[in-house]
Amino acid sequence: MNRIKSLFLKSGEKLIPFLTAGYPNLNSTVELVCAAAEAGADMVEIGIPFSDPLADGPIIQKSSQRALGNGITLKLIFEQVKEIRTQTDVPIALMGYYNPILKMGHEQFLDNCVSAGVDGLILPDLPLDEAKSFCESAKLKDISPILLVAPNTTDDRIRKISELAGDLIYSVSMLGITGNNLASKNVLVSYLNRVRKHSVTPFIVGFGISTRNDVVWFNNYSDGAVVGSAIIKNMEENLTPIESTKELIRTLKGTK
Repeated sequence: MNRIKSLFLKSGEKLIPFLTAGYPNLNSTVELVCAAAEAGADMVEIGIPFSDPLADGPIIQKSSQRALGNGITLKLIFEQVKEIRTQTDVPIALMGYYNPILKMGHEQFLDNCVSAGVDGLILPDLPLDEAKSFCESAKLKDISPILLVAPNTTDDRIRKISELAGDLIYSVSMLGITGNNLASKNVLVSYLNRVRKHSVTPFIVGFGISTRNDVVWFNNYSDGAVVGSAIIKNMEENLTPIESTKELIRTLKGTK
């Protein structure tokens, strides 16, 4: 069974850290993902750096620019995931924009995902109306397409998006970019309850989550919390990114 589907069949709090492939150094990805898994990450989201990242805030944008400057490529990311798979069985989702996938070709990209050991794909700029063919191809290869919903997504569209995704959807906690401040708790509760009611799959929440309290709170209203900008910022501010990332993940998990 797909690792993501298997993970979300289990109840309990889930933490999903986001790491930018090729950051802070070209070959950091393998050690960082393995360190995250060792520290207690339930699933890891690996960002595919792109030159025009529409949904990313300044912290993740900066990490993507540095990774591209380091020489990261899709081919190298797949090689890194293959190496990760020799060391850990943690569920892995690639988060990226559609243009590089289109350039490589759907089938070639998905075949590379299968051979590398990728479990899921998060594509923030692939709208529902254009996603059906790609999602169906991914599911045939046992890869979970993780589609996004937002506070302005209608109830009917939440249902349709979750039906197409099949295993998991990603609920954006706010309109805008990653790293922004969260909306009021009352507004968020209403929104997340709406996603829970109309989604036919489990759902994780991301954007603006940065503390242990945030992780606990969002797990009360969803099936998992994604932490991205806070992890990248923590790496940027420390001379030992592997150890500092492990420490932060343990703090976010409440095991430190």
